[in-house]
Amino acid sequence: MNANHRRSKQLEEMRAKSRLGGGAARIEAQHKKGKLTARERIDLLLDKGSFREVDAFVEHRTHDFNLNEQKFLSDSVVTGWGTIEGRLVYIFSQDFTVFGGSLGEVHAAKICKIMDMAMKAGAPVLGLNDSGGARIQEGVVSLGGYADIFLRNTLASGVIPQLSAIMGPCAGGAVYSPALTDFIFMVRNSSYMFVTGPDVVKAVTHEDVSFEDLGGASVHAEKSGICHITGDNEADTLYLMRKMLGYLPQNNMEDPPFVQSGDDALRMEEALDTLIPESPDKPYDIKEVIHLIVDNGEFYEIQESFAANIVIGFARLGGHSVGIVANQPAVLAGVLDIDASEKGARFVRFCDAFNIPIVTFEDVPGFMPGTYQEHHGIIRSGAKLLFAYCEATVPKLTVITRKAYGGAYCVMSSKHIRGDVNLAWPTAEIAVMGPDGAVNIVFRKELEKASDPIKRKAELVAEYREKFANPFIAAERGYIDDVIEPKETRPRLINALEMLANKRETNPPKKHGNNPI
Repeated sequence: MNANHRRSKQLEEMRAKSRLGGGAARIEAQHKKGKLTARERIDLLLDKGSFREVDAFVEHRTHDFNLNEQKFLSDSVVTGWGTIEGRLVYIFSQDFTVFGGSLGEVHAAKICKIMDMAMKAGAPVLGLNDSGGARIQEGVVSLGGYADIFLRNTLASGVIPQLSAIMGPCAGGAVYSPALTDFIFMVRNSSYMFVTGPDVVKAVTHEDVSFEDLGGASVHAEKSGICHITGDNEADTLYLMRKMLGYLPQNNMEDPPFVQSGDDALRMEEALDTLIPESPDKPYDIKEVIHLIVDNGEFYEIQESFAANIVIGFARLGGHSVGIVANQPAVLAGVLDIDASEKGARFVRFCDAFNIPIVTFEDVPGFMPGTYQEHHGIIRSGAKLLFAYCEATVPKLTVITRKAYGGAYCVMSSKHIRGDVNLAWPTAEIAVMGPDGAVNIVFRKELEKASDPIKRKAELVAEYREKFANPFIAAERGYIDDVIEPKETRPRLINALEMLANKRETNPPKKHGNNPI
């Protein structure tokens, strides 16, 4: 056998060894937990046969604690690039079969290399996290590796989309890289995120809590809002990741992909004309409105279980990718509270960073009152949403379906904060406050003197509603561009998007604003 044949055989053996990760026994243990391996996840996520691995022969360089006797080709993370629906993406997938996926010097260097390549090429980075955390045997070197990644996450923010999937444990410093990315996906009952685990929590606070109750997918999807999308299993989660990318551009210099949906751009939707209840106090589901208007009724909702009084997500209108923000009257009457304001603000800023037009459906009675909200910073949180809308320079379309009261009217992409096209349905009520509250203030003395205050109040409320709680005064002032029949909404929005296709708007030169984070 000549030297070339020997090298070829050696290469083949090394590749096979690298693909084995921590070995057959550990792969089997991973499968017994119902989890896929790092490479199996990549194969599911990317287009078939498109993955090109880099640094498959890298090994750690540590000699302490006898680690020099435990070396695995590729170490504990698989990195490379491939395509999703033919579009370039960069990826890293942590390998739990090698040192529990722990992050050491070369592990971090591999991730940093991929992120640097992604920034140069202007393509998304996808991180599949399944790690026990820092490799303790490498000491401060592993901490430095985390910090190197955090810096790149921050510099890449708003330049290329960054998506993180939590496929197993993600604890301690490891949580901050996903937290710096744009969207976090989690798998129900098998992925966890927390700064300190159950044992530490019990030692410090004496709370007895399980992994799931402390940092499982349900907790972060419903309570903390850390998780944006949950999947029932790993395959479902990776599919949802693929699907989201279809709405996003490759980077901040590109427009999102145009996808011809086959849905008629001129389609009228008669059902919208009767969707708003006669009584202004009766709820309806804003998602019904969204599904009736967008292409083929397809709406990719984000953070569905968190702050459900506001709805956010992606859809298409006439083939154009749009971000949708909508008050949800079916939950807390659609009021804006701390969580809803922050949920909406972060999504608006993402859309603005990546040239995705924002469509706002407005039915908001105001901001949530109460000591809890005030003491926990509703002023600051509401200002975050206001700042995000004011700062955004992408096309902004607003449809007021019913209530638009008080400061919340101003915040929800009003004309005054550079809304491009602001439409209202005939059912819109645009006022400083609801009729009941307004009458209590304006006619307080008259009601005190009335022989029948209940009857008189009802009359005054009806008069106020007729005179002020309608869209026509705002339309007279030019605050509303047009009052339209609900059934017209889809074609009017698509027309507005096409009219604004070449919109150019910039903010004053500055290093960055000081938004109320």
